[in-house]
Order: sequence, then structure tokens, then C-alpha cells
Amino acid sequence: MEPLRIHGVGMRTFKTALAVALCAAIYYFVGRSPAFSCIGVIFGMGYNLEDARKNGGNRLFGTIIGGVVGVLLFKFYLVFVPDGHHTLLLVPLVFIGTIILIMACQAFWVGGVQPGGVVLCILLFNTPAATYIDYAMNRVFDTAVGVLLALVISYFFPRGWMQMWPERYRGMKKHAREAFSQVALHHPPSRKRFHH
Repeated sequence: MEPLRIHGVGMRTFKTALAVALCAAIYYFVGRSPAFSCIGVIFGMGYNLEDARKNGGNRLFGTIIGGVVGVLLFKFYLVFVPDGHHTLLLVPLVFIGTIILIMACQAFWVGGVQPGGVVLCILLFNTPAATYIDYAMNRVFDTAVGVLLALVISYFFPRGWMQMWPERYRGMKKHAREAFSQVALHHPPSRKRFHH
């Protein structure tokens, strides 16, 4: 059996933790639960800005598509079951909803199936009838905030930003030495003596 290896804290880990903490702090002062926004940060963070755009897009567009499909299906469900309690009618609805979700994600944002599926299932099976629209709207809003924060942190702390400064310093030092040696070659120091 191999021994357990503990890795150091990498840049992506640091950025994710920083963004989650900032998100929680912002929501604390607004007086709102940061849970889904922090989840949006964690799903949205990438190892660079392009990866963060892709991950964040998956989460955000999946949440939007899953929310729209879930709200429409649950609204249809309430026509037959006005109090929203669980019946077997939810089984064919989740089947149809999953097909619609996958087709919509293939048309608009391929990576959105998994997060969209989460929202769809929560809306159909775990949201009270009185709050299903509010739930969907809040979930989209909080996810958008989290994804946006992940993008901002990825922008300000690009991959390799810590290594970038020593490399730049070495490059400037080398350039300064080369420039000085060029000046010294073309303009040798004068040997004139000054007499008083």
C-alpha cells in the first residue's frame, strides 16, 4: 500500500479558497446565505482565466437551463397536483425534463448538463410549491455572483503569477548587465588625469 501523499497548497487551491472567503464575506454583509454562491465559485474556478470561463459557463448556463426547464415542468405538474406533493407523475416529468435539458445544453452550452440536472431535480423533488420560482431565480443569481467572483480572482491572479516576478527580475537584471556591457564596450572609461 502506498503511503498517503499530502500535496502543498497550489495556486488554484489558494485562489479558490480566497474567492470562497470573499464570497462568504460579501454575503455576510448583505445578510444572505452564501452557500450556492460559494458553490458557484468552487465549480467556476479554473487553473487560468480561460479554464475559469469554461467551468463558470458550465455552472451558470447549466443552472439557467435547468432552472427554466424545472420551473416549466413544475408549473405543469401543479396543474394536476396543486399542492405540489410527490406523486408518480414526477417520474415521467423528470424523464422528459432530462431529455429537454440535455438537448437544450447541446444547443446552447454543452458542459451545462450536470449542474442543470442538479437544479432540475431539486426543483422537481425538493422545492415547496410556494417557492419553486423564487428558488430558481435565487439559484441563478447566486451562481452568477459566484462565477463572476471566480472570474475576477482568476483575472487578477493568473496562473504562474508568483513565478512571474522572480523571472521578470532575473530578466531585467540580465538586460541591465547586457546594456551596461554594451555601453562599456562602445565608451571605454577615460584615462585622463585631472590636475589641480
